[in-house]
Amino acid sequence: MRLTTKGRYAVTAMLDLAFHSQSRPVTLTDIATRQTISLSYLEQLFARLRKAGMVKGVRGPGGGYTLSKNARDINIAEIIEAVDEPVDSTKCGGKSNCQNDQPCLTHDLWMGLSEQIRDYLKQISLGQLLERELVSEVAKRQGELVEKVIELPTRPDRLSA
Repeated sequence: MRLTTKGRYAVTAMLDLAFHSQSRPVTLTDIATRQTISLSYLEQLFARLRKAGMVKGVRGPGGGYTLSKNARDINIAEIIEAVDEPVDSTKCGGKSNCQNDQPCLTHDLWMGLSEQIRDYLKQISLGQLLERELVSEVAKRQGELVEKVIELPTRPDRLSA
């Protein structure tokens, strides 16, 4: 299956947003720091996610992003599709032109696998992932790390003279 970093990062960023935006909008800088994803790459992903109606921006001080609908109403397959990431196990991209413009011997096998993966990802929502204990533990740990990073330069007792 070809699921590149674009799809993985989009799902990771959306899960981070779903967890941390429950109390306030979340900046892309915070997501980038917690998930070690390039800020410029996140900006590109969030432009697509916003266009797909999954996130909305909040302007001004304390602004950032929030989910545009309930986390339970956003499935993982939708996120991947929103960033133009195909869930495809075939060599031909599902076009049936794998071998001399004809389907190859195993085309149906790989098409079936692609459909199974897509169906599986459609059954899992961001809300369901948020309910997982490990997801919550990791998100809290990552949040604490970002708070420490942000806090360090602003504390006078931590600055060197």
